[in-house]
Amino acid sequence: MLSGKRILLIISGGIAAFKTPALIRLLRAEGAAVTPVMTSAAGEFVTPLTLSALAGEKVYQELFDLTDEAEMGHIELSRSADLIVVAPATANLMAKMAQGLADDLASTLLLATDTPVLIAPAMNVRMWDHPATQRNLATLKGDGVRVVGPDEGDMACGEYGPGRMSEPAAIVEAVRAELSSGPLSGRRIVVTSGPTHEPIDPVRYIANRSSGAQGTAIARALAALGAEVVFVTGPADVPPPEGVEVVQVQTARQMLEAVEAALPADAAVFAAAVADWRVSSESGSKIKKQPGGVLPVMEFAENPDILAGVSQMKEGRPGLVVGFAAETDDVLAHATAKRARKGCDWIVANDVSPATGIMGGTENAVVLISDAGAEEWPRMGKDEVARRLATKISGALAG
Repeated sequence: MLSGKRILLIISGGIAAFKTPALIRLLRAEGAAVTPVMTSAAGEFVTPLTLSALAGEKVYQELFDLTDEAEMGHIELSRSADLIVVAPATANLMAKMAQGLADDLASTLLLATDTPVLIAPAMNVRMWDHPATQRNLATLKGDGVRVVGPDEGDMACGEYGPGRMSEPAAIVEAVRAELSSGPLSGRRIVVTSGPTHEPIDPVRYIANRSSGAQGTAIARALAALGAEVVFVTGPADVPPPEGVEVVQVQTARQMLEAVEAALPADAAVFAAAVADWRVSSESGSKIKKQPGGVLPVMEFAENPDILAGVSQMKEGRPGLVVGFAAETDDVLAHATAKRARKGCDWIVANDVSPATGIMGGTENAVVLISDAGAEEWPRMGKDEVARRLATKISGALAG
């Protein structure tokens, strides 16, 4: 996937630097050449010898190295790569990047380059949440720097929260998305995913059992083929994919607004399990139990039909609209009728009855329904379903 690509990997001084040997191995396994650059603090966590052995290239550390300046000056080094990856990107190095400082090799390379830059932030949760870091992050994004992570979890300092560097596999995924020149390059595709949460009161809501795994896999597969993906997701169980534009929503009405804002697009894939109804009068405070066991009465209103609305647009309709039909019985008949009723081009139908284990599971068995008829796919992992669907979408848009 990354064959022939050159990655300049800048490693700054954080405990997450211990993940960089694994990152180098994965990048090289994809066919990329990796040139490591270390800050002086990075050497406290990982050795140059380790990185050099894994990368198969010299590790650069010093700005004022006359030999290196004669052989490959910092200007050339900063521009000879297809992508610069900063992992980990500490709060300190992000601040230098945002302010345009250049007092060591790493910061000088980043200031001197016109090569795309991808950073993987890693720091204590309070440092990540600090207004200064968030200002610097906004500045970097405004300058075109791409960001992967950080993840949320336990930290070496003993605290919990956002700030963990993304895992090497996720960083490689983001690198692929940045360097992809696949068949969907130049195409914009909207993907919806996950459930929606329709509030009853401030602590209760209506939802379903969708994990968001299939929609996430589809967005990832489309990005891997070079598409610009806008990923509109409800509160899913799985994290959103790297290398895509993520728009997080809660309700069906918010999802509709996000989809409309993301248009125009070449294609739209509606994999989200949108709640059909919402409580018409959401309570502003928690509903309390009533004496004598009197049950609350709730009236429902119908949510907007996002798939039908986009499919039936008079102007600006995506060239290909793909819907999903999660059914528990008469799957083919119900899904075929849904396609006709909604007006979409394709329906991806699956049986989500409890015996299948598909809802919330790792596998799927689908039938792709289109003008050409019903194409039944064997049961397979959701990632493989996503790759097959992405390939089909690529072919349809190319045709």
